Amino acid sequence: MRRERIARREYFSIGEVCEMAGLKPHVLRYWETQFKELSPSKNRAGNRVYRAREIKLIELVKHLLYEEKYTIDGARRKLEKLREEGELDEVAGKALDRQALRRLHEGVNELLDILDDSRTD
Repeated sequence: MRRERIARREYFSIGEVCEMAGLKPHVLRYWETQFKELSPSKNRAGNRVYRAREIKLIELVKHLLYEEKYTIDGARRKLEKLREEGELDEVAGKALDRQALRRLHEGVNELLDILDDSRTD
């Protein structure tokens, strides 16, 4: 997920957000029931629409759950603590940056593998 991609648009569909975050829609919908901070608005058709702030929070929740191994309850408490301390937006932005760097690193490794394969042929 790239910051510039998020910055160019104001709203994203659940499918777009799931693709960017590498999540299934049912996982994201479940997280919305568990984290009050994740509450996307709905468009006229009744579909969820996500803004950049929610996408950053999704990456933070993903980081807490999948990488730092928090439970849902523990991640909820962590988000609440960050919010109370006024650090939620900053930490969520850093989670988005980490994810972007991770994807860039994976892409570079894939390119290196392709180059290595072409040299051995």
